[in-house]
Amino acid sequence: MMDPKQHPSFDGHEDVVFVGGESQGFAGIIAVHSTAIGPAAGGCRIWDYDSVGDALTDALRLSRGMTYKNAMADLPLGGGKAVIYRINTDRVDAFQKFGDAVEKLGGRYITAEDVGATVADMRAIAGRTSYVAGIPKEHGQAGGDPSPMTALGVFVSIKSMLGGSVDGRTIAVQGVGAVGFNLCRLLSAEGAKLVVADVNKANLARAEALGVEIAPVDQIHAVSADLFSPCALGAGLNVQTIPELGAPLICGAANNQLATEEDGARLVARGITYGPDYVVNAGGIINVSAEYLGEAADVVEGRVRAIATRLNTVLDMAKAENIPPHQAADRIVRERIAAAKKN
Repeated sequence: MMDPKQHPSFDGHEDVVFVGGESQGFAGIIAVHSTAIGPAAGGCRIWDYDSVGDALTDALRLSRGMTYKNAMADLPLGGGKAVIYRINTDRVDAFQKFGDAVEKLGGRYITAEDVGATVADMRAIAGRTSYVAGIPKEHGQAGGDPSPMTALGVFVSIKSMLGGSVDGRTIAVQGVGAVGFNLCRLLSAEGAKLVVADVNKANLARAEALGVEIAPVDQIHAVSADLFSPCALGAGLNVQTIPELGAPLICGAANNQLATEEDGARLVARGITYGPDYVVNAGGIINVSAEYLGEAADVVEGRVRAIATRLNTVLDMAKAENIPPHQAADRIVRERIAAAKKN
């Protein structure tokens, strides 16, 4: 098995655990990036990666992103992530065994839904460990599918970047899965003109009911629009796509949108304003945090709507200091993590 510490995306991670195996009927990775502020929280992604190396890259990058996302959102949580790259047994059985692996970490990692995972999967995990969120709760407690809250956070951020209204504005949305579709519903309800793309025909069919225009997957980033919203997988803003971008603003739900650190500077050079992904897409983890801490559901929406204020703080700092927005956000986060380590 490859050594995670030798991987280029390794960033001082506290723990990287390969879970499952042939005898267990599933295989995956749990990456714990930091527990400086609290237990490492982040969802479980189910994806058919081209290689185990690709799965490890995603786990390392996503877990680091969760540390930054949780710190920026002022949550008492560190950052972690799980990816499952093979299931060749009964799905419930696979997730129960994954729950055993989470339990073995003793509370250092808290899991929840991510791409490809469902509430039913979280129920299966919950049969083996209490370190799981994303399960519907009763009596007004926070819980359930976090994707609507992720969408809400991106929505209020988009509105803020567009001056407070999306009415009549053209927004290109890349990916209309759980989060992207909820985002489109919110945007459509307030009069936005939507151009969307997705590799999944069922997702497109559902979105078409909103009156959207469909664009080819390989051209959605180049659509002439007021704002481009990446809501698919990461690394979509790169040396190939940035010269082709058709909107002056970027704000979306995808994690790790910048393929490299240099891509943030490339956006600045093109005069494009980027809402850092982990700032704007924190709605889901805010919901998960409230669920895990046993808080009431009605506190979640106010916290998610406050994302727009945090985004403005980041963009104002970036402008004042003449640095890319993602560097401004990173600076804020690193200061918070350093302060937590001193206490």
